[in-house]
Formats: sequence, structure tokens, C-alpha cells
Amino acid sequence: MTRNGIWLSLGLGLLAFVLDRAFKYVQIDVLHWTTGSFTELLPIIDVGLVYNSGVSYGLLSWLPPWGLGLVVAVAFAALVVWWARSPSRLVRAALAICIGGAASNIVDRLLYGSVADSFWLHLGDYSFFIFNLADAAITAGVLLLALDLLGIGRPRHANAT
Repeated sequence: MTRNGIWLSLGLGLLAFVLDRAFKYVQIDVLHWTTGSFTELLPIIDVGLVYNSGVSYGLLSWLPPWGLGLVVAVAFAALVVWWARSPSRLVRAALAICIGGAASNIVDRLLYGSVADSFWLHLGDYSFFIFNLADAAITAGVLLLALDLLGIGRPRHANAT
């Protein structure tokens, strides 16, 4: 079962999931970080803890929990089906990383009722967004999908004349 990078992609997805769960476990359950408190890590990024009741960037936070759960379940299922049907190693790896991150954020919703975010990217007082390692994994997966869209990682074929 080495077809099209299945094991590699599963490993990458599991890594994304485990890294995010481990960070949140230490942050929330071991160190008991205070919600809303941030400490400067670098001039443009702070580390702390807030909870996001919506999806990326707080989108859909107006939905009732069952509605948001339905949206998340459908999106997650679509990613899994796409991963299972993809013939491309790069696409499988990208999707698995996205799935691993999404699965960890789903666990957050089950445990906390919302997603725990830890990193605040900003420039002075201008805030870009607050994210977690799962979100970073999802973003990395999407960037890999963009590379595939651009044709990177695909075999080149000579033009038949």
C-alpha cells in the first residue's frame, strides 16, 4: 500500500495532528495559561491563549453549534474523499496535512466548545490574525495545493509532434 504516497501523507497528517494536540495539552492542561493573556515571542508575533468559536478568522461564529458542526463535518468529509481519490503524491500530502490540522481543531471543539488559538501575528497595533499550529498546518497544506495547481511536482511530458 505504497501507492501514491499514502504512508507518507498519513504520516504528515498525523504529525500535524500530534504537534497541535501536544502544544495545546502543555499550554492548557499542564501550564494552565490564562485566556486572553499574550507574551511577545518576536516583534511581530505574540504567544498566548484565546478561544475562537467560529472557523478561520472567526468566520461563521454566528452559526449555532450544530450548524457549525455540520459545516465542519461536510468540509472534513470532502477533504477525506479528495485525499482518497487523488492520484498525486503532492496533493495527498497537502490534503493529509490539512486533514490533520482540521482534525485537531475538531478535537478542540469537542473538548472546549471552540478552537484554542495561540499565536498572534501583528505589526505594531495592527492585528493580522490569531492562529494555532493546526491552522499553520492547514495553511501549509493549502500552499502545497497551490504548488500542484501551478504544475510543480508533476512529471513533465515531451510534446508529441
